[in-house]
Amino acid sequence: MRLLRILVSIVFIALGIALGALNPQGVVLDLGATTLRSSVGVALLSAVLLGAVLGGLVLALGVIAPMRRDLERRRAPGQASPPPHDTGV
Repeated sequence: MRLLRILVSIVFIALGIALGALNPQGVVLDLGATTLRSSVGVALLSAVLLGAVLGGLVLALGVIAPMRRDLERRRAPGQASPPPHDTGV
């Protein structure tokens, strides 16, 4: 599983480098207070990275945190959880 993650990461890094190399045209982003200049490839990769980070943050705050709070609330404060494979012996 670890090898698969490494291989997928390498493939996406290579695709990102290729995207940046194939799109060297300049782009200017006017943010009101400041102006950013970069290539199209860097702007696309930055937008995808920002979207992934914001999506993960929304998922963590909107789904995972309430589920954890609910799980902790359901557990009794002084009660220890049973072993995962309780044979009853």
